[in-house]
Amino acid sequence: MTEIRTEPKDLPLWHRLLVAMRTEIVGIHPRLQLYNAAAAALPPRTSGALRAKLLRLTGFAVGEGTVVNGPLKITGPWGLLTRLVIGRNCTIESDCVIDLSENVTIGDAVTLEPGVMLLTSTHELDFPKHRAGKLILQPLVIEDGAWLRARSVLLPGVTIGAGAVVEVGAVVNKDVEANTRVGGIPAAKLEALESS
Repeated sequence: MTEIRTEPKDLPLWHRLLVAMRTEIVGIHPRLQLYNAAAAALPPRTSGALRAKLLRLTGFAVGEGTVVNGPLKITGPWGLLTRLVIGRNCTIESDCVIDLSENVTIGDAVTLEPGVMLLTSTHELDFPKHRAGKLILQPLVIEDGAWLRARSVLLPGVTIGAGAVVEVGAVVNKDVEANTRVGGIPAAKLEALESS
């Protein structure tokens, strides 16, 4: 059975307004906006423990000993406060992007260097007039002790194994085994690392 798609211009005005309004307000998160305002007032590269505490006060699950050393960009629809779990003794550097359209679980002692992107949403390839089709959501898991180097990107549905290293600028589109170093676009195994 072929699905018939309606172009937005073919919808009644009231329906287009409803869709536009829902699209605009889905990203409004008052508690997250308060966090962003408070965190922005802190000096850069200082107050990492205080930023983590502010995230906790906002409603995110953030383990003790974790530090956030600069501004984060956190996005996602309503309910995003329940979709992020960060373990104990993690280090999250500035300018990381965390898409909370789906769950993101970060284990203990994980390091995210500046500019890391954690993406949980994408689109399936669709018809020529609008290639970004149906929304696809998949969770991300980063296990204990992993190290994500600067500007690395994790695509939806990926699990990074315990003790793994994702090199600078790598784009990870499949699971990474524990104690493995990967790099490149797309990321490929560079070496096995010692596990003890």
